[in-house]
Amino acid sequence: MSHWGKIKNMKLNSRYTFVIVVALLLGSCNNSYTPKEPGYFRIDFPEKEYVQLDSTFPYKFEIPVYVKIEQDKYHTGNYNSNIVFPKLKGTLHLSYFGVAGNIDELLEDNRKMVYKHTIKADAINEQYYEDKEKSVYGVLYEIKGNAASSVQFYATDSTKHFLRGALYFNTVPNKDSLAPAIQFVEEDIIHLIETLSWK
Repeated sequence: MSHWGKIKNMKLNSRYTFVIVVALLLGSCNNSYTPKEPGYFRIDFPEKEYVQLDSTFPYKFEIPVYVKIEQDKYHTGNYNSNIVFPKLKGTLHLSYFGVAGNIDELLEDNRKMVYKHTIKADAINEQYYEDKEKSVYGVLYEIKGNAASSVQFYATDSTKHFLRGALYFNTVPNKDSLAPAIQFVEEDIIHLIETLSWK
């Protein structure tokens, strides 16, 4: 065999070797690709600790030490405020209304505000609260799913005071990534309701 013939055979052998190696590599790959579960940032939650919020407002309650209280810039002068959770990018918007024979109207307005989230909500759970000694009666709403607001509540004595709260996070609603933060803040909201009293 001539020198050129040997070179030609070497080229053919190299091609066959390359094809076989590629075939083996492709054959050894697993055909069932499993995508990795989406990961979320870990949140280090602070220790639960509360202080009394006693302002000029006609209500008082205990708040976590890791929040900021801000005046509601859209509804000034109505005893409205915002409880801001800076680390979690969440805000609990509080609205206060004096009751003057209009409790049914306030309750209906509250119901509409909660149930407007049914478009995105998977479910809305209601937890009733009653403290006869302090005349505090209310409902906590857990809004499940990718709704804009995940927790809302109202508390009233039904004759003079009506306080409403709605929790919002400054992020795109995602029930999976927000679940730990929602649960953490919901505990603080429950504590707020349990320590609420009227002036």
